[in-house]
Amino acid sequence: MEIGIGLIGGGYMGKLHAVALNAAGAVFDTKLRTRLEMICTTTEDGAEDKARQFGFARATSDWRTLVNDPHVEAIVIASPQTTHREIALEAFRLGKPVLCEKPLGASLSDATAMAQAAEESGQINMVGFNYIRTPATQLALKLIKDGIIGDITFFRGEHTEDFFADPNAPATWRSSGDANGTMGDLSPHMINCAHVLVGAIKSVNAQIETVFKSRPSQCAPNIVEQVTNDDVAQFMCTFENGVTGHLLFSRVALGKKMGIIYEITGTKGALRFDQEDQNALWLYRMKDGPEQSGFRKILTNPHHPDYAAFCLGPGHGTGYQDQLIIEARDFLEAIATGETKWPTFKDGLEVSKVVDAARRSHKSGSWVDVN
Repeated sequence: MEIGIGLIGGGYMGKLHAVALNAAGAVFDTKLRTRLEMICTTTEDGAEDKARQFGFARATSDWRTLVNDPHVEAIVIASPQTTHREIALEAFRLGKPVLCEKPLGASLSDATAMAQAAEESGQINMVGFNYIRTPATQLALKLIKDGIIGDITFFRGEHTEDFFADPNAPATWRSSGDANGTMGDLSPHMINCAHVLVGAIKSVNAQIETVFKSRPSQCAPNIVEQVTNDDVAQFMCTFENGVTGHLLFSRVALGKKMGIIYEITGTKGALRFDQEDQNALWLYRMKDGPEQSGFRKILTNPHHPDYAAFCLGPGHGTGYQDQLIIEARDFLEAIATGETKWPTFKDGLEVSKVVDAARRSHKSGSWVDVN
């Protein structure tokens, strides 16, 4: 059985989604297969070119045309977060399932409206938090649930990169608007990761900073433009279950390319993961005793979640694109069964609540409750 897919956005994430939607059926032998029906980008010529490149049957520069087309039966939103709300609401109004890239809109208001519309429509809805789908992190979650590291006592997580670490790099769309700053752009992945591995965050005490307050203009290097959003953010937090933690986010962390890192300390052991080495999970077990004390490296292999669908060789590894293929599989299975799978728009809303609380905490200089 086939379903017609409409993809909005043909950039970096748009291409990844197109490849994933094409591959999911073959990799996982899904009952529901995709028909790449239409793609939308900002210009007609650009859309036609992306349709040819990615394998879509048709193209448009108007997202409304795509969403309203009767042959487009499910929507994937991979456009800037400022566009998410309007597109998702229209799709739900028409009774169509939606997979939306993170974050869920450009603000808490957007996320609230989108989560409400998703619930009222009863349609399948998912948010693109793909990093927690690595086999290693799925294994980490299983080890936690199995009690291997005991009760969690502390969580440390970060999402650090260095794409804006050069102060002489010109201003871009990333340097203006809260939604494009570090808290809006990078923090959602790690906040979501913390929610999955530990539980809901109850309160935060945050510090948010713009390190490079101005940048050369792209159009005229001798003109300086003000940076209106944040480069670095961090907060202490308390989880609903009493666990404490610390989260750090930066787009100016020299040397970090994809620093999605977490360390989880428990009463019986600890776990450590780094996305730059995504096919390894580090485990420490107190019961091993002093003679074998230390973290040991677990290489992902076919015994770990979703690994065998890609490769039968232990240690050969999966990559970033594979995370999107797993996500596409989950979206297709949700549509086929009629049961929305995690992470839903409601989960995306919970992340947006934490981001909003961190901003309020920074302004007040004090602890702030998320709800």
